[in-house]
Amino acid sequence: MKIMKKTNITVGLTTLGCKVNQCDSASISGELQSAGHTLVPFNSVADAYIINTCTVTSFADFQARQLIRRAKRANPLARIIVTGCYAQTQAQMLTAIDGVTTVVGNNNKHRIVEMLNHPAQNSRQIISSDIFLQKQFISTPFSPWTGRTRAFFKIQDGCDAFCSYCIVPFARGTSRSLPFRDVGQGVKNFISQNYREIVLTGIHLGHYGHDLQPETDLVRMLECLLSQNPGTRFRLSSIEPNEISEDLICLFNRHPNLCPHLHIPLQSGDDSILKLMKRNYDVAFYRNRVEKVVQAIKDIAIGIDVMVGFPGEGEKEFGNTLKLLEGLPVSYLHVFPYSERPGTAARDIQPKVPEKVKKERAAILRDLGVKKRETFSKRFIGKTLPVLVEQSPEKKTGLGKGFSHNYLPVILDKPHGTLVNTIVTVEIEQYREGRLTGRIVHE
Repeated sequence: MKIMKKTNITVGLTTLGCKVNQCDSASISGELQSAGHTLVPFNSVADAYIINTCTVTSFADFQARQLIRRAKRANPLARIIVTGCYAQTQAQMLTAIDGVTTVVGNNNKHRIVEMLNHPAQNSRQIISSDIFLQKQFISTPFSPWTGRTRAFFKIQDGCDAFCSYCIVPFARGTSRSLPFRDVGQGVKNFISQNYREIVLTGIHLGHYGHDLQPETDLVRMLECLLSQNPGTRFRLSSIEPNEISEDLICLFNRHPNLCPHLHIPLQSGDDSILKLMKRNYDVAFYRNRVEKVVQAIKDIAIGIDVMVGFPGEGEKEFGNTLKLLEGLPVSYLHVFPYSERPGTAARDIQPKVPEKVKKERAAILRDLGVKKRETFSKRFIGKTLPVLVEQSPEKKTGLGKGFSHNYLPVILDKPHGTLVNTIVTVEIEQYREGRLTGRIVHE
């Protein structure tokens, strides 16, 4: 099939998965527009569709296949490009799906616009290579986050941990870092576009800099960014418990522009399950680390990833997880059921946990998460919080909304209007339906 070249292409782009994937899509979006192409809503008729996939769970795979079929229905003649983690790990399978024209692995995402500009003559192709051969971070042109006041900035990719349940190293490769000079330039670019907050993201953020020459680390890089850009809020996306060092804790107290918020994956509150997962800490270490952080950093919010239904998790093991979480001073929980992934060591671990039991355990922990969020949020009633006002208003009332420095959603007492992208001081008045409400006392 001969594909006609078109200079201005309408493209529907959609993204599944983590903030790192969203960063990749933001770069693709910017390059598409720089090349003169037009982005349209994914559910509209387009010349081409790009689906940036996730493969952390089997449900994410299912969602990707659904999106492929949706694109095919919207325009049977369109080019459908599938990229991302699912594309990296299951390229052959994806090319067999009706409508897919190109499958692009993670280490070739930066070539997608080139492929649109110069389409191949054959009807289906795979553009991918061994992800473990990718030893350097692939830099992409700066691209702003349209419609957002908070910019996500990918500074690290890949992971060397190989937890037994996790397919991510096979999809993303080994740990690679953006050189520090490029991090600094990226931050300058975001600040020049008036972003007040930058979220530093990565697959294994705590490993930042270990692969660079000369070697550096996350703390040294952060120290420079925070000192050089005191008017900009910085936030860390996620960090492992054993990578929260004394030096990192000190940074929060020295630099008020480092947001007091950490997302610290737990996965299980049972030592035997943590060992099967190949997590390199035990429950006592995790508990001590969280308690130390809460004691040392004022107002800090701590979020937790926790998995239910890992093979071998019986009532005793789940009970240990529940008991740990009940006692930890954390702010919210991200709960998800174990999903068997191809090529991972956990596939061979027995016994398996029935799906029904996984759902029941997830529901118990999610209910606990709601209570944890409410308890933490209510601590701030009567106090003031700095809130970055978002571009879109609260749907029901039209009032302004935003997030505090410690990641609490806050509804304001005024329309967002001229307050968009400003940090206002808000006196918190009440907690309602999962969010705080408050009165602006200083703009």
